Amino acid sequence: MDVIAGFCSKWLRKTVLSAAPVFLGFLLSGCALSDAPVLFPKGPIALAERDLLFTAFAIMMIVAIPAIVLTLFFAWRYRKRKNGGVYTPDWDGSWIVEAVVWLVPGAIVVVLGTLVWTRTHEFDPYKALVSDKPAFKVQAVALDWKWLFLYPELGTASVNELAFPADRPLSIEITSDTVMNSLMIPALGGQIYAMAGMRSELNLLADGPGVFTGRNTMYSGDGFSDQHFKAHAMSESDFTAWKAKVSASPDVLDAPAYLELHKDSTANPVAYYSATEAKLFDIILRKYAPIVGPYESEAAELICRGNS
Repeated sequence: MDVIAGFCSKWLRKTVLSAAPVFLGFLLSGCALSDAPVLFPKGPIALAERDLLFTAFAIMMIVAIPAIVLTLFFAWRYRKRKNGGVYTPDWDGSWIVEAVVWLVPGAIVVVLGTLVWTRTHEFDPYKALVSDKPAFKVQAVALDWKWLFLYPELGTASVNELAFPADRPLSIEITSDTVMNSLMIPALGGQIYAMAGMRSELNLLADGPGVFTGRNTMYSGDGFSDQHFKAHAMSESDFTAWKAKVSASPDVLDAPAYLELHKDSTANPVAYYSATEAKLFDIILRKYAPIVGPYESEAAELICRGNS
């Protein structure tokens, strides 16, 4: 029995050791850095933000690396052994050590503060991007738990799918018709908040055609984990075909349809609307503002009072 037990134990150990790399590789297959949009951006704004991140990291390593090296050196130098380093805990101090300990981190804080302040102001999300072509304007509305995209230039709308020409800057007006959300397309740039009754703005640009993941990065309730969408930067021909597909949709986003869309839903499928209520984005903003005078239309009154 002992021989059989020993054989089984040895076989099991060899099996586990040989299978472990395969199992670990399977677990980490979704963690490849090549898929990280922050490290491999697809637009100039995201690239500049990544470079700032790398620069700040390199500056901080001026303190971190010596601290790690000295920790290891002290552990080795003063380990318990014969003829080891002399332990002398009672000493009066050193102005050289004090100067290094305080002045170097202080200088790094000043450099980092100056760098981050100046560069982040250069990346102002409200600043229009310089281009020889006009920006493509989109209005984004955060709902529970989905994103509504309105296209003023086209008079159409989509849910949980954003499309725009790859050769034009993308200018997104953002608001919320629910709790605070945050819109982010990591491959193209940073996040900005969507707040009820307020208008924020995000200006982005893609290097070329591609499909990027966007999502809400602000926890907003039960359906938060499924509140993501695909952002399609399209060539001229592909965008023309997409516009034709949306324009052929039988659905119209009028006031009653918007109230139906406003209801809570999780993992909402992509939807298209060939037409929308006039000035729907402005009506949603007014919904949270003090009402002065009559509503501009029956649709505005229905939307502003329909969920109260």
